[in-house]
Amino acid sequence: MSILKWDKEFALEQAADDAELLQELLGIFKESYRSDLVLLKEGVRLGDARQICSASHSIKGAAASLGIEGIREVAMDIEADSRNGSLTVANEKIQDMEEMLLHLLAL
Repeated sequence: MSILKWDKEFALEQAADDAELLQELLGIFKESYRSDLVLLKEGVRLGDARQICSASHSIKGAAASLGIEGIREVAMDIEADSRNGSLTVANEKIQDMEEMLLHLLAL
């Protein structure tokens, strides 16, 4: 789980110390992350920096709210780069995003 850098205590705190609610929030995040990753990959394929920026921004915010720092950091890097119209970081880190999805799904 080190790739995710998940602060589970922070996430539980965000869920008002309700473990059941946290699991529900994780389920929602897993689905939104999967959808946003599809948009991110499509943006890379189409060369659409705006779509990449939007998808990575969505991922970044949701990951931050659950204390999943690994995903937040990578999404933040992709977002910052794509804001300038660049696809470089997205191309470099798309594999990392896919690998983190697999780790996330195992939670």
